[in-house]
Amino acid sequence: MYNLIDRAEWRSHVPCVEQLLPHLKDAVYDAEDLLDEFEWYELKLKIEGNATQLSPFIDFFHNVTHGSFNKVVDVHKRLSNLSRQIENMGLHEATPRFDKLLRPVTTSFRTEPKIFGRDKELEEVMRLLGVPNYCTLSSSKRKRSSNAASNKPRITSVPVLPVVGIGGVGKTTLVQQITTLQRVKSHFDKIIWICVSDEFDVERFTKVLIKSLSGEEATANNLDDLQQDLVERVQEKRFLIILDDIWPDALKEDGRCWRKFCAPLTNVLQGSMLLVTTRFAEVADLVGTMDSFALEGLKDDAFWNFFMLCVFGSEDSHIDPQLELIGRSILPKLKGTPLAAKTIGRLLRKSRNTAHWNDILNNELWQIEQKETDILPALRLSYMYLPFHLKRCFSFCAVYPKDYNFQMGSLAEIWVAEGFVEPQGSIPLQHIGCQYFEELVNLSFFQKLRGAYVIHDLMHDMAQLVSKEECFIVKNANDVENVPQSVRHLSILSTSHVKPAGIQSLWKHTKLRTLLCNNYLTSSIPTSVMDRWFTELKCLRVASMCTLPQSIGNQKHLRYLEISGYGLANSLPSSFCSLYNLQILYATTCTINELPRSFNKLINLQKFKSNFPIKVEIDAAEWGEKIGLINNFNQTTTDLIIYNLGAISKDHAAEAELKKKIHLNSLTLGWSSLICPEHNETDVIEALHPPTNIKSVYLNGYPGECLPSLFADLAAVTVDNNNGIVGTIFGSLTELSIEGCRKLSNLEQFLQPAYVPAIRKIVIADCPSLKSIPTEWFEYFPSLQELNMYKCPNITHLLAPYIKKLLLSSVNLRDFLDCSSQTLRLSWSDMAFINSVDCSSLTNLHLSCSDLASIELQKWSLPVLQELKISHCQSLTFIIESDLSLCKRRTGKFPLLTHLTIEFCLKLECLDDLLTHECLPAIKSITIWSCYLLSVPIERLGSFPFLKDLDISQCPCLNWQSVMVFPPSLQTLTLRNCGDFSAWSPNCLENLSSLESLTMYSDLWSSNLTSLQNLKIQCCPDLLSIGGQEAIATVNRFICRR
Repeated sequence: MYNLIDRAEWRSHVPCVEQLLPHLKDAVYDAEDLLDEFEWYELKLKIEGNATQLSPFIDFFHNVTHGSFNKVVDVHKRLSNLSRQIENMGLHEATPRFDKLLRPVTTSFRTEPKIFGRDKELEEVMRLLGVPNYCTLSSSKRKRSSNAASNKPRITSVPVLPVVGIGGVGKTTLVQQITTLQRVKSHFDKIIWICVSDEFDVERFTKVLIKSLSGEEATANNLDDLQQDLVERVQEKRFLIILDDIWPDALKEDGRCWRKFCAPLTNVLQGSMLLVTTRFAEVADLVGTMDSFALEGLKDDAFWNFFMLCVFGSEDSHIDPQLELIGRSILPKLKGTPLAAKTIGRLLRKSRNTAHWNDILNNELWQIEQKETDILPALRLSYMYLPFHLKRCFSFCAVYPKDYNFQMGSLAEIWVAEGFVEPQGSIPLQHIGCQYFEELVNLSFFQKLRGAYVIHDLMHDMAQLVSKEECFIVKNANDVENVPQSVRHLSILSTSHVKPAGIQSLWKHTKLRTLLCNNYLTSSIPTSVMDRWFTELKCLRVASMCTLPQSIGNQKHLRYLEISGYGLANSLPSSFCSLYNLQILYATTCTINELPRSFNKLINLQKFKSNFPIKVEIDAAEWGEKIGLINNFNQTTTDLIIYNLGAISKDHAAEAELKKKIHLNSLTLGWSSLICPEHNETDVIEALHPPTNIKSVYLNGYPGECLPSLFADLAAVTVDNNNGIVGTIFGSLTELSIEGCRKLSNLEQFLQPAYVPAIRKIVIADCPSLKSIPTEWFEYFPSLQELNMYKCPNITHLLAPYIKKLLLSSVNLRDFLDCSSQTLRLSWSDMAFINSVDCSSLTNLHLSCSDLASIELQKWSLPVLQELKISHCQSLTFIIESDLSLCKRRTGKFPLLTHLTIEFCLKLECLDDLLTHECLPAIKSITIWSCYLLSVPIERLGSFPFLKDLDISQCPCLNWQSVMVFPPSLQTLTLRNCGDFSAWSPNCLENLSSLESLTMYSDLWSSNLTSLQNLKIQCCPDLLSIGGQEAIATVNRFICRR
C-alpha cells in the first residue's frame, strides 16, 4: 500500500488524485495502527504470562469491536475501495516521472528581460570558468585565432563547475545570462546547452554534443559509436557545456552513469569547461571537480526592486505607502528567492486593496493557492523524487516550527518510533535513521548551521504543503479551531498563548500519533484535561509532556516519550509499566526519585536518559522479578542499591552483569539479617563486580571477616619500575564507603591504592573489629582529600600526610595525629588522646570534644589556619598559652586566622590568652555564643585593625569592667543577652565610621538612664525598633524623627 501512496503522490497535481490521496493515507495508517495494536497484545502475553486469562486475539477482538462495528472490517473495505479507484486511474502501472508540464525544458535563451542584483555572482562564475577580463580579452582572442587547434595546450579531462542552490533561486537565469555575454562568447568556441531534468540519458546527451560541435545529426545507433565520434569532435574546439538542472538520477548505478557521459571528454583543449546546475548538494559533490558555487537569495534592495517588477510590471512604479509597508513585511518570507517573488507578485497584482494584501501577509505561503510553475510546486518536485521512506521522514518535519534546530540523533529516534525506518538486516534502526538524515542533508533538504541543522524556510513551506492533512502547528489561540480532523502529528508552541480551556477539544483528534507540547503549556493544563487526552488519544507513538496522568497506561503504541517539564512528581504512575512498546524515555529536566515496581516489564526500553541519576533499589529477596529492572538501565545514569544480598547466590549475582553497566554512577551493596548459609558472601560480592568507570561504591553490613580484592581481579597489570605500584583500573572511582561491617578485621586485600588513582573520599564507619589501616596506603593516594572514620575504637594510630579533610569520631588515637589536612574535624573522644596537633597545611579546624578540659596553644602548630571553630566542648575550662613570649617573638600564633567561632562551651571562663593581637593579627570575624565566660578582654579589640564582625551573644555572666573599645574597621556589631554594658554605651560607638549593622539587646534603661524623662531620636532613617513600649514606659516625652 505504501507503493500506491508513492505513485499517487507523483500525480497529486491531478485534482482527482489530490482528493483521493488523503483518504488513501488515512486508511493505510489506520491499518498500521491495528496491526501494531495486535502485536501489543502478543507482547502483553509474553510479558505477563499467566497473568492474563485471554489470548491476544480475543483481547484484540474485544477492543476493536464496538457493537456491530468492527475496525478491521472497516479498514479492509476502505482499502479495497481505494485500490479499485487507483487502478481505474491507471496509477498501478504508472512509472514515477515528472510531468513535462511541471518541469518545462530550458534553453540558453534568457526568459527574464533583466537580471537583478547578480553582478558579483556573474563575475565570480566567469572567473571560475576561466573567462578573461576586458583588458586581456582582445589579446587572448588574437592569440587563439593565430594558432592551429593541434598546437594548442590540452588537458586530460574537462573541469566541472557545479552551481548549486534551492529550486527557484535563479540558477538557470544566472547561467543563461552568462551565455549571452560577449566576453564568454569570445572565450569559448562553442557553448552547448543541455536541459537534463530528472532523466539522465547519456545517449541523448551525446547526440546533442555531436550535433552542436559538428552541425550534423549523429548517425550511429549505439553508444560506443556515438562516443567514438564525440572524441574526435571535442578535440577541435574550446567549449563550454552547460548541463542545466541535474537530478540524482545522474548518480544511479553508483555514479557509473555520470562517468559514462564524461568518458569521451578527454584530451580537450585547455580552457574547455563543463558547468552544471543542480539543487542537490549530493549531485554537486559527485560530479564536480571544483568547489561548488552556492547561489543564495537576492539581497534586500535588489530583491525589493525585483518584487516591485513582479507586482506592478515596473520597478519604478509609485506605490501606496500602506501597500509598500505590507509588501516589505511580506518580503522576508520569500528569502530572496525570485520564483517566490513571482508567485506572490502574481497574487498581489490581482488587487491593490490593503485587505487583499494583508490576507497574503497573514497566510503561510503553503496555504496560498499556486500554479504548478510557482515556487512551492517547483520545490515539491525535489520532494517527489525522494524514495517513499525519505518522503515520510521529511514531511513529518512540518510538525516543527520554522528555524527549528534539528539534531540528527534525536530526530532519527523519533523517526524510528513513528515507524518510518525500514529494517536492514541486523543494523540498529537508530543507525539506519541517521543514514536517512545524512541522505536528506546531501539532497539539500537540511542545511547545517552552527553545529545544528535547519530547513530552509521555503522548503519548510513545501513540507507543510505536502503534509497539510497530517501535520499541524498550533501557533496562536485561533489555530486550535483549524486543526484538521485527520491530523496525525501535532505540536503546540509556547508562543501560541492557548489557554487550557482552548485545547480541551484536542482529545477529539483520536488518530494523533505525535503530540509535542511545550513544558510551560502542559504545566498549566489541568490534570483532568491531561487524563482525558491520554484516555482518548490511543494512537500516540511520540509525545512530549510535562506531567503524566494515570491514564498514560492506555498508550499501547507509545515508543518515544519526553518528560520535558519541572512539574513531575518524584515517581511515575503505576500504569506506566504497561507501555510495553516504549523505546526511548527522556526525563532530563525533572527528577524521578522512584520507579514503579514493575518497571522491568518495559522490555523494549532502549534508552532512558536523565540529567539526574536515577535511584534504583533492588530487594535481592525478589531477585527473579527485579533482574529485568537492572537490565533496563544500560544507557541511563543510575544509582543502584541492592539490599538483602544474603538471599542470593553468586550465580544469581552474575546475572546482573554489572561490569557491562557503563552508565552506573554509584553502587550500594547491603546485607541484612536475611542470610542463607549456603551462599558465600565473598563469592557474591565478587560476582557483583562494578564497571571500571563507576564513581562511587558503598558497602553496608557485609557479614564477613575480610573483603576480596574487588578492584584487582580485572586489572590489566602493569608495573611502574620507579615505585613498584601496579597499574590502574578504576580510573573514575572517587568515593568509597565501608559501613556497618562489624566482623571486618582488616582491609589489606580489599583495596589497593594503585587501582583507584582518582579516589577522593574514603569513609570507614561502625567497624568495631577493624584493628588497623596500613598507614603507608595514604602516601599512594594522589587524589585523596577526605578521610572519615567513625566508631572504629580499635584504630590506634593514623598517618595521613596529604589528606585535605579529616573527620574522626570514636577512634582511639593514642599517640599523635600528623597530617597536612586543610580541614580537620575532631569530635567526641579524639582530643582526649591527642597530645599535639601538627598540621602544616590545615586551613579549617573544628573541635567538638566533650571530654576536652583544656587547650594548650603552645602544642599547636597551625601556621596556615584560616578558620577555627570550637563548639560543644562541655568540659573545656581554659584556652591557655603557657609561654606568652612565644606569641610575641613570632609573627603570630595563628598568623592567617580570619574567622574564630566559640560556642556552647558552658564551662569556659576566660579567653585572655587567645584574644590578643599577637595571636590573631589577621582576625576579621569573632563569634562567641552561649559560653559561661566571666570576662572578655574587650579593651584589646581596638588593636585588631582588620576586625569587621563581632558577635557576643547568650553569655549572661559577662562582667564588663573594662572600657569597651572597638576598632574603626568594625562593620557589624551584635551584643545580645551578655550582661550589663550600659555603662559603656553609646560612647563606645562614636568612632565606628564603618559600622553598617548594630544589634544590642540589653537593659539599656535600667541603670544610669532610670531618670530619663525626655527622649529624642532623629536622623536615624534605618531605625526599626527601640524595644517596644516597655523600653520607654517611664519617659514622659518621646520624639522620633526620621
